[in-house]
Amino acid sequence: MTRLAVFDCDGTLVDGQADVCWAMERAFTRAGLPAPDNHEVRRIVGLSLPAAVRALAPQLTEAQNRDVTEFYRSSFRARREEGLLDEPLYPGIAALLRDLHAAGWSLAVATGKSDRGLAACLATHGIADLFVSLQTADRHPSKPHPAMLEAALFEAGAQRDQTVMIGDTSFDMVMARSIGVAAIGVGWGYHGAAELLASGARQVAEDTPALAAALAEVLP
Repeated sequence: MTRLAVFDCDGTLVDGQADVCWAMERAFTRAGLPAPDNHEVRRIVGLSLPAAVRALAPQLTEAQNRDVTEFYRSSFRARREEGLLDEPLYPGIAALLRDLHAAGWSLAVATGKSDRGLAACLATHGIADLFVSLQTADRHPSKPHPAMLEAALFEAGAQRDQTVMIGDTSFDMVMARSIGVAAIGVGWGYHGAAELLASGARQVAEDTPALAAALAEVLP
């Protein structure tokens, strides 16, 4: 029977907070709006971009939201094309993914990134070939809506009781809980352990060895 591990990307696989905060500040500034606090920006990582902008500035009109969203995308894209984007893998992640893959797990990603952004990120780190399903905000509603997770289950041919969602935000935990999938939080991302547990995480791993142990416990 297929065991499926679905990973969030930003805050779980890679640490891209510096670029996210930079691009969001630039997007708001280009739209003639006050830039949000970086702490608040980190809190919304994982949402689709329009939902993230709405959460940061609910008073914006739809036109202003579209402007900020487009400015963010163009700024982020230019940063990538200039070779300035810095999205390092968290310590131990590459080895963990390869160990799970070798042990017969199916691996997937469910992220608020775009298709292009996720593909570039995984290719940069040489791990794209490990995943059987890549789900992004380009083709689904924003987390915590379960559409991305449902699509990953379908593409991997996995059952809900043989699937676990791994993420760093309450959005990931709520998404998993809403369709009866186990959830494990990671303590190195953007939401705290108490919030992850309150949102449905079975446990919170503080490093990759602890995450490996948690996965073996949840789906032995």
